[in-house]
Parts: sequence; C-alpha cells; structure tokens
Amino acid sequence: MNTDFMLATLFNLGINLVYTILALFVGVAALVIIDKKLLKSTEVEKELKEGNMAIAIFSSTVLIFVALIVSFGLKG
Repeated sequence: MNTDFMLATLFNLGINLVYTILALFVGVAALVIIDKKLLKSTEVEKELKEGNMAIAIFSSTVLIFVALIVSFGLKG
C-alpha cells in the first residue's frame, strides 16, 4: 500500500478524533449548563433511585445525545 495514502488516512482519522473529542466536551458542557438551569431544585440521582420515570427518560436522552456526537464525529 502506498505510504502517502496511509499517512493521509491517519491524518484524517486524527483530525476526526480531535473534532469528536472537542464536540463531546462542548456538548456535555452545554448539557450540564442547560440541566442546571432547567432542573435547579431537582436532584437527579435521588429521583432515579426513587423510580421517577421522567428523570430516567431525560437522563437516557442525554446519554443518547452524547453517543450521537461521538458516532457522527468518528464517521468523518
């Protein structure tokens, strides 16, 4: 295989990885800020232990959003 092709592929993968990590940190930071503004008086962990389904759905949506950021970033 041509070394120039391999070098270009590795460079492209590195750029995509840096972009994904940056987007992940920005996305999670934005979600934490929004979460603190929207749920000021709600303790998420306590509500999850008590079986609150609305908080469980909200938390799972946050995790799915983070997974989408990572997957789209790695696609390139």
